[in-house]
Amino acid sequence: MTDSLRDQLLGLGFKPAPKPERKDARPSGRPGQGNARPGGASQPQRHGGKPGAPGGNNRPGQARPHSRTEGRPQQGKPRTREEIDLAKAYAIRAQREKEERIAAEAAKQEEARKRREARARLAELVKDKSLNAADADIARHFPYGGKIKRIYVTADQLKALNAGELGVLQMDGRYVLVTAELLAQAEAVFAPAVALKVDPNAPAGDDPYADPKYQVPDDLVW
Repeated sequence: MTDSLRDQLLGLGFKPAPKPERKDARPSGRPGQGNARPGGASQPQRHGGKPGAPGGNNRPGQARPHSRTEGRPQQGKPRTREEIDLAKAYAIRAQREKEERIAAEAAKQEEARKRREARARLAELVKDKSLNAADADIARHFPYGGKIKRIYVTADQLKALNAGELGVLQMDGRYVLVTAELLAQAEAVFAPAVALKVDPNAPAGDDPYADPKYQVPDDLVW
């Protein structure tokens, strides 16, 4: 059929005859693979998955997905033997210091308990045995606790005190005049309470406050 006759038939609405199928067409390959090209080269497979998926193509400018190990903090460098020994030494010293503090606090509390008990026994021992006179008018000064203290006594009590026949105890902020015998007992119970104990055999110059003429200004007495 000439081209002019073919064009006339197409113009009248006739459709061209379908082309016969090729008998040598090869069947499709495995699912997901493209058709083989002539010459044995297979067409690269296209995946409809997301970019970055296994086998998929990454689009330009699109970041690759991070792996599970990416973004994790790296482990520090292993410590040396010297650093380990030093850390152990610090730990041992800290533990020792803690134990020492605990022991010191326990000893402090035990000492406070003993002092309370000793003061209680001393108060019971001296109860109703004070020799302080209401009409005493002579100030007898003496050093105690690093400061100058005083107690008022009578003339006879002053002589007995300077002779070692009497003594002075400190109890609850008060100074109590007692006998030498009671002073010795009190010293055995709680020695810090002994405020004045005169040695009669000591030279007179060792105790300048024994002379009542020796006056101490009031602003120097605490």
